[in-house]
Amino acid sequence: MSDTIRIFIAFKLPKNIISSISEIQNRFKSYAFNTRWVNPENIHLTLKFLGDINHTDIEKVSETIINAVKSHTPVSLAVKGAGVFPGIKHPRVIWVGLKGEIKKLSGIQNDIEENLEKVGFPKEKRPFRGHLTLGRIKEKINPKKLLDVMKKFEKFESELFIADQIFLIKSDLKSTGSVYTELKSISL
Repeated sequence: MSDTIRIFIAFKLPKNIISSISEIQNRFKSYAFNTRWVNPENIHLTLKFLGDINHTDIEKVSETIINAVKSHTPVSLAVKGAGVFPGIKHPRVIWVGLKGEIKKLSGIQNDIEENLEKVGFPKEKRPFRGHLTLGRIKEKINPKKLLDVMKKFEKFESELFIADQIFLIKSDLKSTGSVYTELKSISL
């Protein structure tokens, strides 16, 4: 057995929001882009990906998150629109965006990031952009076709939901997709 486990920190989504996202995902799928789609039940809002960490660091990470978020309150968000990373010319990830208390969300993420850096976890180099990954593109896609599809979701907006539980999640990579196991939950 390995001494490390693959970990990330995230908000999970309510079932009605997963259902809305699943509808968008199915509409994207109908265009037959060669994409590895995320199982809708696994779609989450990542706050920080830690990667492989030692089993012994789980408690330290949990305590650090608790301290980082103790002054924060729940966040009101909604899913809005769709996009790709890194850009339309060479897309690798299809995602849906967020609206609502984005500044508050960024503040929570930033406090987690800064507190974890103090205990030895490197800070992410890219700026935080809250999003929900729908799928990972496996081969080149016609950018115009993809842009046309994304435009169909410009006005899409889910109902509001409250993000009030942060989870420390273990990710096991399997040939059938990732399997997630909740290790800890922290209430805002």
